[in-house]
Formats: sequence, structure tokens, C-alpha cells
Amino acid sequence: MKVFVTGGLGQIGSHVIEMLLERGDRVVAIDNLATGRREHLADHPNLTVIIDSIANKPLVDELISDLKPDAIVHTAASYKDPDDWYNDTLTNCVGGANMVDAARKFDVKRFVYFQTALCYGLKPLQQPIRLDHPRLPGSSSYSITKTTNEFYLELSGVDYVTFRLANVVGPRNVAGPLPIFYQRLKDGKQCFVTEARRDFVFVKDLARVVLKACDGVGHGAYHFSSGSDIAIQELYDAVVKAMDVPGKPKAEVKALGPDDVFSILLDPSRTFEDFGDLEFTPLQDTVSAAIDYYRQHGTLGEYTHLRLQDRK
Repeated sequence: MKVFVTGGLGQIGSHVIEMLLERGDRVVAIDNLATGRREHLADHPNLTVIIDSIANKPLVDELISDLKPDAIVHTAASYKDPDDWYNDTLTNCVGGANMVDAARKFDVKRFVYFQTALCYGLKPLQQPIRLDHPRLPGSSSYSITKTTNEFYLELSGVDYVTFRLANVVGPRNVAGPLPIFYQRLKDGKQCFVTEARRDFVFVKDLARVVLKACDGVGHGAYHFSSGSDIAIQELYDAVVKAMDVPGKPKAEVKALGPDDVFSILLDPSRTFEDFGDLEFTPLQDTVSAAIDYYRQHGTLGEYTHLRLQDRK
């Protein structure tokens, strides 16, 4: 199989690529290094890595035309700065539309996309959230632009799977509370938690399901979620344990910020029906794997979708 992967040097993309290479597939990856790292992927005879942007339409068309991939796995996304509407639009809308258009023009058989659970808004109308929940992405530039690209994909007529994601964590995770907790504890700084709850899923568990989607399993929208959420406090405690921090410092509890939400829990029943019984790695094992990675490579900036004033 030939697969084209966007954001191939990021967390999800690089793990998917490693699994594709392990089974003998040929992969072409593109990444602009906004949050990806070249060291995430070792050189391999079946791997070509392009350092460029998916907003470069002539390049995208040339690469897809030349490779004629069986599948596109579109993990690339802009999310570093909630006020950077330009780059969010450039990557998530323009770049994403370029990928969907290329898939349509060059007869790509399968397109795998990744959507944020924030597409349902900050105050979900269901708990857990079902796939029939209306998309209400107006809470952030990230959610607006990611949802826009999902609409283009639905419009295209291309055979697709879109995974609306719980919080994907593990090695190479550079966004959200996990890298923030690690860096602050490492620096001896106070950590903060809210009463929010999230479903944290291991990146390699997702990558295994992505390979099934590349092979033709499923069609349309799915939730990649374990179906249960945990308190952010539990994630913090797992980080403290994995780091073996002397004195086991306590985190200060803060109120939810104006652009945060108490719980975003996704109903994964359709995913289980179509992709089979999925195994989910325990939280402590997931966190320990991430901490091992941070000790070797660092955290690359500890990004979050929250505005800066809400996460100090």
C-alpha cells in the first residue's frame, strides 16, 4: 500500500507512519515543522519526508499525482496560538482543502481525517456526546477551521473516515496539560488543575485503528474515545508518580476558564461496532511513556488551546 501522511513528523502522524513502515507500506510524509520534529522518524527506504506546507497547492498536487496513494492520512493541523487565525486558516482550511481536492482529482481511494471534539462547542447538549450532536465549533479558531475542513471532506465525494478525538496523549505529545505538568514539575514550579474531566487515550491505540481505516474499515464519522473520562487531577497525579517527584507536590485547584469546559466525553459505540473491540492502554502506562519521551527530547513549548491569560 502507498500512503501519503500530512503532519508526518507530529505525534499522531509519526506513530501511524512507523506502523505503516513496519508492515511494509510505502509512505510519503509532509510536515512544516511548526510542531513536528524530524527526529520523530528514523530514515527508512520506504519513507520520503518533505519539509513544506500543505498550503502549497502546486506541490500537494504534484506529490499526490506522482505517488498515486491508496490512502491519505491527514493529521496536519495548526493549533499553537488561539489568536493566530491566519495560520489556523492557512493550514486547517486552505491546506486541508488542498488535500481533499487532490484526493478527489487523483482518485485516492481512502481519506482519513482527524477532527477536534471541540466541534461540539463548550457546552455539549449530550453527555456522553453522540455522533448526531450538532456541530457548534464557534468557541475557537482551531475548532472553526478544523470543522470547516470536515465539511469540505463531506462535500468531496471521497471515501473517508473522520475520527473526532478524545485527548490523544503519549510520546511526542506537545499540547495540553501533560507536557505542561511535566515541564513545570521539572522546573520546580507550581502546577494548577481545574475540576475538568477528559478522556485521555494513548496515541498508539489510535494509530492501530487508523491503519484499519486505511485498509478500508468504516466510513464517515467516528469518535475515538474510551467512553470514560477522568479528572485532570488524576492525570497530574500520574505525572507526579511517573517522574517520582520528591515530596509529591500538590496542584492548586483553579476555577474553569471562560473557554474551557467541564467534560467532553464522546460516545464510541459506532467505533466499537465497526472497528471491533479496542484495547486502551492504562493511564499510568500512557503517562510513563510520555515522560520517558520528554526526558529525552523535551516538551517543545507546552502548547494549549486555551488563551494565555487562562493558563498561567
